[in-house]
Amino acid sequence: MDARMKVLKLFKSLHRTRQHVFQNDSRALEAGRQKINEEFQKHKNESTPEKISELLKIGQDVELLLRTTVIQGIHTDSKTIVLQPREEVLLDNIPYCDAPKK
Repeated sequence: MDARMKVLKLFKSLHRTRQHVFQNDSRALEAGRQKINEEFQKHKNESTPEKISELLKIGQDVELLLRTTVIQGIHTDSKTIVLQPREEVLLDNIPYCDAPKK
């Protein structure tokens, strides 16, 4: 796949992740949209393959970070926030066992 297609695929992926992670939060959705568009605009004239590859890696890391670590919180009153974790964020909590099971 050529670099242009990889960049477009990453751009779409970041926007889909933003919509999924920040659903029902219009301020976060808009801020994320602006930041993604700003970063892609800033580097739109980049032509060196090494730099493009580096930027793609950074974008993929950001997408993974958003998808796996961000938890949405909703203010219910002045002192309470309700967290809404997504399935991707929840981890299995398996206790460590030294002895093998028989």
